[in-house]
Amino acid sequence: MEALMKAVVYDGPGQKSWRDVPEPTITDPRDAIVKVDTVTICGTDLHILAGDVPEVQPGRILGHEAVGTVVDVGAGVTGLSRGDRVLASCISACGVCRYCRSGRYGQCLGGGGWILGHRVDGVQAQYARLPFADLSTYRLPANVTDETAVMLADILPTAYEVGVLNGQVRPGDTVVVVGAGPIGLAAILTARLYSPAHLVAVDRAERRLQAAKQFGADVAVDAGEDPREAVQALTGGLGADVVMEAVGTPQAFETCTTLVRPGGRVANIGVHGKSAVLHLEELWSRNVTITTGLVDTYSTPDLLGMLAAGQLDVGHMITHRFALDDFMAAYDAFTRPAETGALKVVLSQD
Repeated sequence: MEALMKAVVYDGPGQKSWRDVPEPTITDPRDAIVKVDTVTICGTDLHILAGDVPEVQPGRILGHEAVGTVVDVGAGVTGLSRGDRVLASCISACGVCRYCRSGRYGQCLGGGGWILGHRVDGVQAQYARLPFADLSTYRLPANVTDETAVMLADILPTAYEVGVLNGQVRPGDTVVVVGAGPIGLAAILTARLYSPAHLVAVDRAERRLQAAKQFGADVAVDAGEDPREAVQALTGGLGADVVMEAVGTPQAFETCTTLVRPGGRVANIGVHGKSAVLHLEELWSRNVTITTGLVDTYSTPDLLGMLAAGQLDVGHMITHRFALDDFMAAYDAFTRPAETGALKVVLSQD
């Protein structure tokens, strides 16, 4: 008889359910099966539920951020053993294609990239199958808790690579982060590693602006006012050296292009489901660099090292905790951050 488990299943735009599904099994020698110990919800999951990611088919188990315990490994897995506590990366890597060989794992051509909760079943479940397990998991030091480690599955490397590193933050820069949700806060936290002169957070929610200050922003600006006026005043009319988009809406992206100085850089981090206007009639002569990207997670080992050494404090990111069976309540809290104050919600098995 087929073994069953509980999982969050996508049933089409706006629909999800916590229900019985078959437990995963090894389907490739490079697979590992983990018991999901701690898991979280991402803003990308909300984009999927909004219909912004049409590749996700009904029946798919959601989720791409988890910490788990290895319970089975395929014959081709050499670096993991049953009982290992591991971080499941949001990006899977075949390790041999052209992109993987250059560290661009998010663009993997060999069946990897962002597949968990997207093209294959994800980790918002009691058990999960992790493809390419040797290259797509990280064994965790004993002094790193499950709750803090799960922040490295996606939001920390995404913010760091696609925002801070793509934006080329340098000492003395004026950096603006538009959107102070979890990704924006992670961008603020990791931008601080490069000693910017000013770090400005822009958001509409007062709770998130306060959180941004806690994570290192020295200026907080209500998006409903005039962020451009605030940035101009701060920089003597020049504009920001680096602006990061951490929302994923046309308005947020277009706002970013108004805040950047000539010769500056706009790093788009947000997931976009709608078109945004690129005002080249204003930008063409300003030497502005605009970058986009899907996280590659090449920075995860470095971030994990900093976390283990106490150099990154991500604990304040977690605002709500639930038991795994309370997934629908967790989604409800995460979907209404203005009312609930939710940043990251974590769910754990007993």
